[in-house]
Amino acid sequence: MLRSGYLWGVGKNVAILGATGAVGHELLHILAERNFPISELVLLASPRSAGSTLKFRGEEVAVQAVSKDAFAGVEFAFFSAGADRSLEWAPAANEAGAIVIDNSSAFRTHPEVPLVVPEINGEQLSARPKRVSVPNCTAILLTMVLHPIRALGKFDRVVVSTYQSASGGGASMMQALVDQTKAALAGEPPKASATFPPYAFNLFSHNTVIGADGFNGEESKVMTETRRILGLQDLSLMVTCVRVPVLRAHSESVVIDFAGEAPSVENIREALGSAPGVRLLDDRENNDFPTPLAASGGDDVLVGRIRRDPSRPNSIALFLAGDQLRKGAALNAVQIAERLL
Repeated sequence: MLRSGYLWGVGKNVAILGATGAVGHELLHILAERNFPISELVLLASPRSAGSTLKFRGEEVAVQAVSKDAFAGVEFAFFSAGADRSLEWAPAANEAGAIVIDNSSAFRTHPEVPLVVPEINGEQLSARPKRVSVPNCTAILLTMVLHPIRALGKFDRVVVSTYQSASGGGASMMQALVDQTKAALAGEPPKASATFPPYAFNLFSHNTVIGADGFNGEESKVMTETRRILGLQDLSLMVTCVRVPVLRAHSESVVIDFAGEAPSVENIREALGSAPGVRLLDDRENNDFPTPLAASGGDDVLVGRIRRDPSRPNSIALFLAGDQLRKGAALNAVQIAERLL
């Protein structure tokens, strides 16, 4: 078979399925930034994208239509093309000998497929599983902050409200926000898309299907996956997920009730300040706290607004922001691959 990948020398043979999407582009940037050892890179997408090229390490690499033969010789296959494509092509990639690192929801509830945030439960990769799931972006950001705090006391209940950006819906949603904002500023009335309400200058419940219990799909994912990542299956957790007109990076308001008296703000700051992948941004004097703009393009989850609830001695509130395309997706996937090396 004629390979459309580019050869760089000693390293691993790597494929990216969904290379032309927002997460696919970010994977390319992060693999280059972190000097991931790549011998051959194979970029895969739908037939309509075949023949286009993407730049990696200064070279133009052709995109080819995904097929069973495309995975021949591939050692690491990053999937970021949605759950349906993952279900369709993961068996072929595994059969070819590749480890599949999947950014979709396809395998997140499969008990035999590890759901991994390397800073939290990376030890699950020691058995070198053939498939690994990257968790939901919102759950990754949340657990990165909850994990170092839980060493200070047992959680009784966690309440989360999210402010989720367009990047969580991919390149098409980001473009929709840009287009709608331009139109609104030109005086045109905002229009709903086929899958979500008017976006410019608006907020709306996360555009996933509402279940019989009243929770949207994103809220259910965050609750289920947070418990699994932390290994706290009985954690009492309440989540409300909302889209906001921000291009990139998600934010979350978090209230943690402890089983006993809450740790001091100083101890929480100390725990978060020393946690890998977390950056404390909690400057009350200058009113400098996490924002989506500050988090965009960065690897760390920013956390601040740490304060006690004066009405509840066992309760702490905080605010976080993190780049959904990086730590919430592509960076976490590359860190998994690095750990597997």
